[in-house]
Amino acid sequence: MSGPQHDMSDFPPNVNEWYGSLSNITRYSGWRARNYQAAVTTFKKAGYSKIVATDTMVKSVHLANEARETFVHENPGQDVKIALSLGPFGATLSPPQEFAGYYPPPYGPMGYLQSDDMYNSFRTDDTEGEEKSIEALARFHLERLLVFARDPETWGMIDIVAFETVPLVREAFAIRKAMVDLKNTLTAEGIEFVQKPWWISFVLPGGQSPQKTNEGQCKTVLDIVYTTFSARMASGDRELPRPSGIGINCTAPEFISGLVDEYAHAIKSLDTPGCLRPWLIIYPDAGDVYDILTRSWLVASKDAKHSWAVDLKNVVHAAQTEQYGVWSGFVVGGCCRTGPDLIQRLKELVFPGD
Repeated sequence: MSGPQHDMSDFPPNVNEWYGSLSNITRYSGWRARNYQAAVTTFKKAGYSKIVATDTMVKSVHLANEARETFVHENPGQDVKIALSLGPFGATLSPPQEFAGYYPPPYGPMGYLQSDDMYNSFRTDDTEGEEKSIEALARFHLERLLVFARDPETWGMIDIVAFETVPLVREAFAIRKAMVDLKNTLTAEGIEFVQKPWWISFVLPGGQSPQKTNEGQCKTVLDIVYTTFSARMASGDRELPRPSGIGINCTAPEFISGLVDEYAHAIKSLDTPGCLRPWLIIYPDAGDVYDILTRSWLVASKDAKHSWAVDLKNVVHAAQTEQYGVWSGFVVGGCCRTGPDLIQRLKELVFPGD
């Protein structure tokens, strides 16, 4: 495959209230169909049946579509897109593990413990454990995708599939595998598969991948980009689809500029000259820090909140000019704790006088 799986030029998605595609200076509004933590397994843990789980997940898309229709009716000329928000496996765990990636077997080597001896990567000689983990994670993501894709009406309401806050490199591989399995499963069931633009967005707490090697070194941005876009992976030398975009979300704003530079350098280093031009998706958090044990927030300073939109706009402008030819386009927005005021400020900076 010579490029991204689907051209997103007509589909700049929306993750919060507003995004701006700075490549064509077009404004879009939209909503997420919030299924970030939703999965049949999480509903079952809460005592609900599979039928209730699937009905609830599908209903979220229909509610978003109803809101879109109402908004467009009341605001003629607006273009609203719906992104299906799907978090990582770690978002279904308690305590949540999208920031650390301590997944219990078979999804990972060990679950979360209040211990200094935790690890989230398999030993280099445990290839069987790694492969079983990827298979288990691929099944998890496939099962959720099928809830929506098996219903053509619901799938038709979705414009973009957003895999968000992914902490582990191997989970990105599993997501790509799930997208292959989705097409194959639907074809075998006699259901037409309609490809959607899709992205994988990573969380990088402290500006680094939370996945560490056996030597205690964090996985690199090059590891992330290679696993996301390499045409073939080691397992069976199987060709996998590439996402339309790669992103960073739920990461403190002070790390975004350096990470975007690393992303660009890593993409340039891939052996796909002139072919790979993904969208860059950026939606950092507001700079507040969440404590998963106390379930409370340490709020960022007023100065940090004041500069949030300006800094983000500058990051994307620099990427647009200094990294020309790397990206097909840019999607920017906000994640945790940003809120309507910060998103409105970002919109004003991207579209002054609008």
